[in-house]
Amino acid sequence: MVHELADYERAPEQCHLTVEQLTTALFAPAPALYGHVAVDRADEPIGFALWFLNFSTWEGVHGIYLEDLYVRPAARGTGAGRLLLATLAAVCVERGYRRLDWSMINWNPAAGFYAAIGATPLDEWVPYRLTGEALHGLAAAATAAPRRTAD
Repeated sequence: MVHELADYERAPEQCHLTVEQLTTALFAPAPALYGHVAVDRADEPIGFALWFLNFSTWEGVHGIYLEDLYVRPAARGTGAGRLLLATLAAVCVERGYRRLDWSMINWNPAAGFYAAIGATPLDEWVPYRLTGEALHGLAAAATAAPRRTAD
């Protein structure tokens, strides 16, 4: 379904995830990625939520960052997306996390759905991303810099 999500977000050529990579991320001895799958009455997968922990230095506790939420087109409007988000909200409450965060592509019609559940867009925070040559260039600067050790 991750590749279906990439198609939906009009970027299928950017999705390189393999089954092996996802399995490793989800089932490693100390997983860094967590997931929930919504299934229909026939136990067929119809949606998923992939998430990881973040940390708020202001709150002093972890939160959840929802990396991807996807519901197959035929299952939209069934409550599957709402249930996936409700499940993550319950994880936050049970563990004492204070936030559930995510980003949404600006043209996604899910904005109305998110508003209906009480989510608000954060217009004061601007996301940034470092990839490709810029990422490698910055990494090279770190390896070229002299290392200092604490005395």
